[in-house]
Amino acid sequence: MRFLLITINIALRALRRNAMRSLLTILGIIIGVAAVIAMVSISQGASASVQEKIASLGNNMLVIRPGSITQGGVRMGAGARPTLTVGDAKAIQRECAAVGAVTYTKRQGLQVVAGNQNWSTGIAGVTPEYATVRDWSVEAGRFLTKQEEESAATSAVLGQTVVQNLFGSGQNPLDQIIRINNVPFRVVGVLSSKGQSPQGQDQDDVVLIPFSTAERKVLGTQMLGTVGAIMVSAVSPEAIPEAQRQITTLLRERHRLKRNQDNDFTIRFLSDVAATAESTSRIMSILLASVASVSLLVGGIGIMNIMLVSVTERTREIGIRMAVGAKARQILTQFLLEAVVLSTIGGILGVIFGVVGAELISALAGWATLLPPEAMVLAVLFSGAVGIFFGFYPARKAAQLDPIQALRYE
Repeated sequence: MRFLLITINIALRALRRNAMRSLLTILGIIIGVAAVIAMVSISQGASASVQEKIASLGNNMLVIRPGSITQGGVRMGAGARPTLTVGDAKAIQRECAAVGAVTYTKRQGLQVVAGNQNWSTGIAGVTPEYATVRDWSVEAGRFLTKQEEESAATSAVLGQTVVQNLFGSGQNPLDQIIRINNVPFRVVGVLSSKGQSPQGQDQDDVVLIPFSTAERKVLGTQMLGTVGAIMVSAVSPEAIPEAQRQITTLLRERHRLKRNQDNDFTIRFLSDVAATAESTSRIMSILLASVASVSLLVGGIGIMNIMLVSVTERTREIGIRMAVGAKARQILTQFLLEAVVLSTIGGILGVIFGVVGAELISALAGWATLLPPEAMVLAVLFSGAVGIFFGFYPARKAAQLDPIQALRYE
């Protein structure tokens, strides 16, 4: 242990003698490690942000929408005709064991009026299970009840964006009257904020009313019993594929689709969105890691070159140490430790610059960043490994010098 401390002290003194040369030598290590740290920070922040947005949409949620249909040999676009019904949603709840909760919606953009204020927003007819499937809590008041759905009550729950635009921050919206299509509604609840969806839509810009009320009094009575979307929550994340299979089989049977016919509905589960986002993030991480690896390689070659120069400059010193009893392994350890100390210092400086860079990117570009502590530790350890790898050859060359020839070296 004492020998190791002495060797490290000698290594540090040797590096201090040529401080500028040492700094230029480890510049590649600094840049490489800083790039890795910044890349990991941005990548982890982006991944966490995507996961947060996915989680904001609901628990293990699958969304079923009307699909494309064919009429007279012409294939219509997705959603060209309502193919999903309230009966479909109830059948899914009743017959699909992998499904936990089911809700269905019908939505349309309309003008909402409150006093002398008005706002154009999305009016969604929903069932009481909507809050469970979407995992959406109320910040004030309560959510819609089963009795209100059955009686087509004129009750409404507002999103945060609607509250801000109709009432501002100083007025309590609960028990206030708003008008939708000249139909008065009483505000019974205010939803907590959800923020933007992964597609960039403002989830808080919505007014929720009972589905039956939306059908009979607001959105029109055409195509009664049809729905714009069915949302289901699987019993667990692992049950999502099975829930999709069960729903597909059931809806094909209910819609009397033949074997050679395409589905007249589409099922999308949010893990697809998360997987796509993670795949994109992974590709970017690989590209950035490749660039950082080149910098580390350049830094490692620089360390090898400078250590070879150091061995040449200190040949006589090596000969003297061998002459007074130093063994080859001790010479090898000394020069190897110099390379490791050099690269480790570069790794530490790289971590510092990487953290500062990530914070600057976050502040200037508004990107979320998240840096796991283990990433910093691994970066420093890896820089030390670079020193061992690229420093071994010069250290071995120093250890194999002939003492007599080394003492004669001028």
